[in-house]
Amino acid sequence: MLDVVIKGGKLVDGLGGKPYASDIGIKDGMIAEIAANITSAAQQSIDASGAIVTPGYVDIHTHYDGQVCWDDTLDPSASHGVTTVIMGNCGVGFAPVPPSGESDLISVMEGVEDIPGTALYEGIDWGRWETFPEYLDYLGSREYALDIGAQVPHAALRNYVMGERGRSNEPATEEDMAAMARLVEESFEAGAVGFSTSRTIGHRAMDGQPIPGTYAADDEIMHFAEVMRKAGKGVFELIPAGCIGELEALGGEINTPEQEIALMDRIARTSGQPVTFTTLQHREEPDAWKTVLAKSAELNASGSQLYPQVASRPIGLVTSLKTYHMFERRETFLKLADLPFEQIVAEMEKPEVRSAILSDRDIPSGQAGMMGNAHLMFTGAAPLLFELEQPINYEPKPEESFSAQAQAKGQSDEEFMYDFLVSKGGSRFAILLGSNFADHDFSAIRDMLMHPETVIGLSDAGAHVNLIFDGVAPTYQMTHWGRDRTRGDKIPIEFLVAKQTKRNADLYGLCDRGSLEVGKRADINVIDFANLHLGNLEVRDDLPAGGQRILQPARGYIATFVKGVQTRSNDRDTGRRPGRLIRA
Repeated sequence: MLDVVIKGGKLVDGLGGKPYASDIGIKDGMIAEIAANITSAAQQSIDASGAIVTPGYVDIHTHYDGQVCWDDTLDPSASHGVTTVIMGNCGVGFAPVPPSGESDLISVMEGVEDIPGTALYEGIDWGRWETFPEYLDYLGSREYALDIGAQVPHAALRNYVMGERGRSNEPATEEDMAAMARLVEESFEAGAVGFSTSRTIGHRAMDGQPIPGTYAADDEIMHFAEVMRKAGKGVFELIPAGCIGELEALGGEINTPEQEIALMDRIARTSGQPVTFTTLQHREEPDAWKTVLAKSAELNASGSQLYPQVASRPIGLVTSLKTYHMFERRETFLKLADLPFEQIVAEMEKPEVRSAILSDRDIPSGQAGMMGNAHLMFTGAAPLLFELEQPINYEPKPEESFSAQAQAKGQSDEEFMYDFLVSKGGSRFAILLGSNFADHDFSAIRDMLMHPETVIGLSDAGAHVNLIFDGVAPTYQMTHWGRDRTRGDKIPIEFLVAKQTKRNADLYGLCDRGSLEVGKRADINVIDFANLHLGNLEVRDDLPAGGQRILQPARGYIATFVKGVQTRSNDRDTGRRPGRLIRA
């Protein structure tokens, strides 16, 4: 007898072929049967008539490193069809950690990934581990709604071995490099799925300093490549210098993109393992990404393993009165900031308060880290700011920007922004469309997604909790690219599914999942594709210590299975927790 049979659906199997009608049977956590009409008895039957059936999504760029301590659901991923996540990206994480040394790692994570430090202090089980293998053992003792894999973060490693010298980005000695290499080797033996580092000066700790590892010499990086060669496994994940622009205001990046590609090619050839790295379109050089992809293809043709990691939409920065906004450091606003939210809105509706805030100066936050100065990101950004209201237009035109609307109303950009934020009881959201929107459309994104060398990632699920909500990207790409796009060509649904499932699973050596084939894990989504929909943004105060985050729910997931266990039913959590730690 089968455990579950999914009847009458159209399979988008992750292998890239056209969807086809078939039933699918599950037994003991595995796909046991795929046939046009399964007649075997089953303990549970799912009616998938009119629905599509896909493998569970594999999200390779998340930051749940702290959240795994206090949350077994792991939203936003679990509610958006994701059944496997990889964390420990961008070189940041919480192991290894010296005794009583958590504050330095929290400063890095809060500064880079916008996860409230208070939540990390209170929510993480500090003291339960010191080394990375001990961290994996801790994770291995827990149960989740989906599977998790962890990478060794360079910043934590450098902090552990070098202390203040590591945090100050001083050059590593031979002894330092040997010690770090030994720890990475132990981590791979314990089951780490990869190693990660960041080389962009845009990634800064709360003190404003580039995170540990930013300026690491090539010799240091190559030590880790040698460890991976000996281990014979793992992915090297890297945020290269220049990937988000030259950042001249911060002093300029340490290397050119050409130099970074050459280094990544050395890593891949030395380690014999794949290298995946952030690739975005930025405004300073809007066509630079084309060179990166072309060079990656050229090097791969001669034996390298470079996987440019691309996003399915612009990297959007959200603003609202409840989160970050351009007026939050204005002198008059600061006098209101501790009032209950409804009173803040009521005060801001008063003409005299509006006039005062609009004419005020900014009061420095005293924080060097990016989030302490988040308001500056929205100052002067009106030409790239757009409403986020149902029905959300995810690919807006320039004439829909706040700047264009302000001009049409005879207002300044700041006046328009102020009135927008205060209206409707302060419940409105807007988005600053940054990277991947230099052409004011998504043509570059489509070309990146379709390129044969790329992988889909960069969702940052679990991070940027008050600024970016790209953790919903697996649902977004299905609806926008597979069904709803009007400003250009769509992307075949079978291509999107294959790239979000088998392509990512294969990259990380997870060959037991990622496609609907007999003998594979039963990580499966049943989706009402015609009605799949992203809802309104919500601000929830559900992090430890009362921390808040932005979430966006989905509607249309009839069922999600993780290793044959149903974790979601009609967009609701079933409470079942079959997810476990993946050890490479």
